[in-house]
Amino acid sequence: MPDDEACCSRCGRTFSEADFVACIAARIMGDACTDCYYWCAACGVYTVRLYRDVFVGEETAHGSEPISREEGERRLGLIRSCENPGDDRCHCKAHLEYFGGWVD
Repeated sequence: MPDDEACCSRCGRTFSEADFVACIAARIMGDACTDCYYWCAACGVYTVRLYRDVFVGEETAHGSEPISREEGERRLGLIRSCENPGDDRCHCKAHLEYFGGWVD
């Protein structure tokens, strides 16, 4: 994964390990996709760090816009309902719903 720091999408604070919440991974059209969630207690929002290892091209990483607590908790509920959210080949209901059915 690209070697840059995850920062809050609202205040710009660099996240620590304690701010990390969860990750989910999938293969989509040959690309390896991993979404990592961070919580900023100061801002009260989640930020998702999106990592994409594209089939042809360079690996990328970027942060999301701020995500409300309610929406973040909904997404985290999906992630936590999978026994192995880091398995990028998983086709469980949670992976399919989270990635909009686009898993390989």
